[in-house]
Amino acid sequence: MIDGNRESANELLGQFKVLDFSSVMAGPFCTRLMADLGADVIKVETFEGDQMRHRPPVREGASSYFANLNCGKKSIVLDLKSGEGRQLARDLSRRADVVIENFRPGVMKRLGLGYEELSASNARLVYCSISGFGQTGPYAERPAYAPVLHAASGFDVANFNYQDGLERPLNCGTFIADVLGGVYAFSAIQSALLHREKSGVGQSIDVSMMEAMLSMLVYEVQEAQFPQEKRRFLFTPCRASDGFLMIAPTSQRNFEQFCDAIDQPDLKLDVRFTKQHIREQHWPELMEIVEQWTSTRAAKVCEEHFLSHGVPCSRYNSVSDLLDDPQALHRGTFEKVEDAAGSFRVTNPPFRFSGGRALARNKIAALGEDSEAVLQSELGLSADDIHKLREAGIVG
Repeated sequence: MIDGNRESANELLGQFKVLDFSSVMAGPFCTRLMADLGADVIKVETFEGDQMRHRPPVREGASSYFANLNCGKKSIVLDLKSGEGRQLARDLSRRADVVIENFRPGVMKRLGLGYEELSASNARLVYCSISGFGQTGPYAERPAYAPVLHAASGFDVANFNYQDGLERPLNCGTFIADVLGGVYAFSAIQSALLHREKSGVGQSIDVSMMEAMLSMLVYEVQEAQFPQEKRRFLFTPCRASDGFLMIAPTSQRNFEQFCDAIDQPDLKLDVRFTKQHIREQHWPELMEIVEQWTSTRAAKVCEEHFLSHGVPCSRYNSVSDLLDDPQALHRGTFEKVEDAAGSFRVTNPPFRFSGGRALARNKIAALGEDSEAVLQSELGLSADDIHKLREAGIVG
């Protein structure tokens, strides 16, 4: 793992305080990135806690899934259905730089915790709302989770149309909309904070995960306006003796190196393959030739051989393969953290800075672990005040 100055690694956002009302994935993914950069993130939870606390993998009652999304944050429990709980949230927001939430549009406003209410007493507040379809429009109040948005955005249909022999769209197991929505929210918040430094005034941010998904479909948005006679060219996997490879000889030089790699230099002169646009028309024929070579060899052997000839190539890895991958170890891709059930690894942010590192922090708060400390330090409440609030079911 990369050696880094851990004393300065988490200082890039060290002066910023974030009040995080979000749960599940998109919002927590965003605030996890902010925590990795040193922001003081206070996660506001219900007495039941973020539902991700109970999602597998769970070991001895502790979810590493939850931890991956929420390490580095503090946890306080407030009853936002009570007037006293909402008032405590408003008081905390006066000291915050950023508020983030991913309730259905209108919920925070009904609680008296919308942007208008909170910015009235904190003009510098940056307030970010993440939702399925955005805060306005005829679909704004539709329930929307990542699998629904994959279907609604055209993403699933695009992928389906790129496959052969399927009778229905692919199953959903990776929640791209949540991660992408969280990343866009993170980026927008940084822009709003930079604007605030110049103007002195905060603002609200409305992140639509539907629009985030559409932003991925660069070619597809254009093709929808200008339909093409033929389906776009697709790179396809090659079978090895123990798995699959992706080989992508995109340039003419790559293709010539590729022919040399499989000991068939005559393919360079084959009229079906001489130019890229011609090769694309005959790609299945080329892949059939290639598989005669790859199918008798292990994927790792093929990968090393093609790369040694300068051909862009990778075997199909599992995530398990990458936990101890040399590149991941060199880059410090994973960080070891520890919760009540023991230690495990989470991903670090994929960006690096010359003046420090963004790192997952080894703090995974139990539900409400920081309620007393936060209310004392931020609002000046006494231990007796907090005890009374707990007795009344306002604070957990």
